Amino acid sequence: MPLPPWPPSLSQAQLDELLLQATTYALAHGLLYLPPNSSNLPPPAIPASAIHAPFALFPTPFPRHLFEHAMKLQRIYNVLYTRVASDEAFLDQILSAETGVGKVDEFVGNLWRIWKDVRTEGLVQPLQLGIFRSDYLLHGEEGQDMTIKQVEFNTISASFGALSQAVDGLHRYLLASTGYFSCSHILKASNLPVNDTLTQLVKGLVMAHEAYLQSTASSSAPTPPPNVRAPRILFVVQPNERNVFDQRPLEYALLHQHGIHVLRRTFDELALATVSEDDGRRLYVRDSALCSADEGEKAKEAIEISVIYFRAGYTPTDFPTHAQFETRKMLERSRAIKCPSIAIQLAGSKKVQAVLSDPGVVEKFLLPTSSAGNQVLDDNVFSPKEVEELRASWMEMYSLDAPNAIERTLTQHADMVLKPQREGGGNNVYKAHIPPFLEKLEEKEREAWIAMKLIRVPKGARNWLARSGTGGVLANVVSELGTFGWALFGRSSPSSTSQPEAKSMMELREGGGGYLLRTKGEDSDEGGVATGFSVLDSVVLVD
Repeated sequence: MPLPPWPPSLSQAQLDELLLQATTYALAHGLLYLPPNSSNLPPPAIPASAIHAPFALFPTPFPRHLFEHAMKLQRIYNVLYTRVASDEAFLDQILSAETGVGKVDEFVGNLWRIWKDVRTEGLVQPLQLGIFRSDYLLHGEEGQDMTIKQVEFNTISASFGALSQAVDGLHRYLLASTGYFSCSHILKASNLPVNDTLTQLVKGLVMAHEAYLQSTASSSAPTPPPNVRAPRILFVVQPNERNVFDQRPLEYALLHQHGIHVLRRTFDELALATVSEDDGRRLYVRDSALCSADEGEKAKEAIEISVIYFRAGYTPTDFPTHAQFETRKMLERSRAIKCPSIAIQLAGSKKVQAVLSDPGVVEKFLLPTSSAGNQVLDDNVFSPKEVEELRASWMEMYSLDAPNAIERTLTQHADMVLKPQREGGGNNVYKAHIPPFLEKLEEKEREAWIAMKLIRVPKGARNWLARSGTGGVLANVVSELGTFGWALFGRSSPSSTSQPEAKSMMELREGGGGYLLRTKGEDSDEGGVATGFSVLDSVVLVD
């Protein structure tokens, strides 16, 4: 079924009215970015202004059955990646700094070494929290029905949960206030799926926080000193973060709805945080804002951390020196529940995505007879049909160090994309850029890259894209759907590192809901909103 012609026609006066209504709604409801810094001076510590985040004026048509299918797949992906992250031997084989990707990718290697050191020392926190986002494009081969194909699976800093919910609110407001001037019969409330991403992400963080409180209450570790504040959730953020309005709503919901306080700190600001060896490696962060001006440095009250939520740490630029890696190691070895742990972060690498697509690998993790690593799987059991549906969401992909991979990629380069082990956008190599890139790529570096067949997105879609200061621009577009999920999981007995002969049952609580739609000009290969390629959008379902 082809998608309807889009967007509907409106007069210039009607478009101007929609743009005015949309822009003022965005500014009034936190659909915002901090403005880019136009000077060589550091941005002000206290923001003085904001601009609206880029958005699409109309929600974008998306086949209802494929949207529902993507939401259904999310639960399977939640379980799959908890099992992958729990299989230490599997990840070591692929990503080790000794024999895997980590030996040629310094960033991956540094993370793996930290993970290995912490495992060798002994894990004190068996629970891990994953907040995930699975990204898809519509795929349409000539003469075949349209499907969805996965672009990537994000396991760290899966962003735009709050802003995606905000842009859904914007489109609902335009529909309620203007009816979109009755320009299309499909623009009606029943075709706008509920987007409760913020609620779902907060639910995962709350469950982790409560699990931490329960585990420390039953722990034999000494009670913290009297000058320690009740546990809070720590957000690890990048300095000069422009995307704060996607993060702050999580903090507000945690405080107002659940009474849970949040701290925001960069890696550099956390360099003075401490892990107490005397009381079970609890993590403490001191805060000068909690003491009066005349109390002095030593009187700063410490705050115990329950959950560490990383909105930084996914790119090498977050680690300009060895000191930031040392801070990451200090956080990882603490009793706080990590979101994500290094294991979850490594599980989201492109190399793991490629290996999972090999024959029989994903079945190992999902079918009832399988056994991941040295553990008994949890009660989530999937049928062969469900596993096949998951496989059907993948494009063909393979590692560049596979036999004949270079020759195969050069022959098919016009239909391929190369991906490194990176998140955040702007890292991939496409089409005609592939041959000269491969010519310069050293043989030892091939293991750090995967090749993936390009998704064939249906052509002909258009939308009005609104960016701050530019009004609206009508463009040919493609849209990428991201579905959110979370999982709190861990072993019910000591880690296999300390007791390699013992099998243990996986404890798992997971959920999901809400989505992100990013829309970009069809000539743009990359899809990041924060990097300027895409705008935020929402879905209008079509049958």
